[in-house]
Amino acid sequence: MKPGDEVTIHQLLGRVAYFHTLFVEPALTSADPPVSGETCCNHRDITEPGQPDVGTMLGDTAWTVLDEIARTLGEHLRPCPKTDGRCCATCRVATSGAAIAQAWTTTEQLVYHRPPPESRLRQACRTTAAVRFARVFARQYGTNCRALAKAEALDTSSLLNTSELPLTGELLALWQNPLATIGSPVVSWLNHCTDLDDIHRVLQQRGTTK
Repeated sequence: MKPGDEVTIHQLLGRVAYFHTLFVEPALTSADPPVSGETCCNHRDITEPGQPDVGTMLGDTAWTVLDEIARTLGEHLRPCPKTDGRCCATCRVATSGAAIAQAWTTTEQLVYHRPPPESRLRQACRTTAAVRFARVFARQYGTNCRALAKAEALDTSSLLNTSELPLTGELLALWQNPLATIGSPVVSWLNHCTDLDDIHRVLQQRGTTK
């Protein structure tokens, strides 16, 4: 990694926490408990050397903020069925990113008075966020998670119109290639909004939602 990349990553993780606290958390409606997802690569494959685990890596990094947010998201979170400190840290990042993307998508749709998002859209947002977060984490810490390698083939570059779901759209755009030498889209008109109702009003003024 280049000098300054870690600072960029920390800034973007902080932006996720800021957006979630300001916009999404006050509007969350999910109260159902998490549903078990796929087993992480450390628990699934005992015949090969395991990847760095949550207990020895994740808690000492800024990335733990994703895990903290995801644990508040109820049914949007699909953790490893054997969740513990031995879980693959990269898998945990991917799982947390997926939960955050789905929660943001669902919450934006609700507040903007749109029908619930189609399962295809929810899954596309989950998969794309999972891959993009985990890819950056793996690059920063030199991990080689086999689950990430499998999921990368499912990453979708153009899965939604960001003018319709600007918060989710910016989340995915920021993490598409955050360490590129060309500028990152860190500043946007979202900075001038104080809640999702503000965003909805802007969308109404632009004629992108009803």
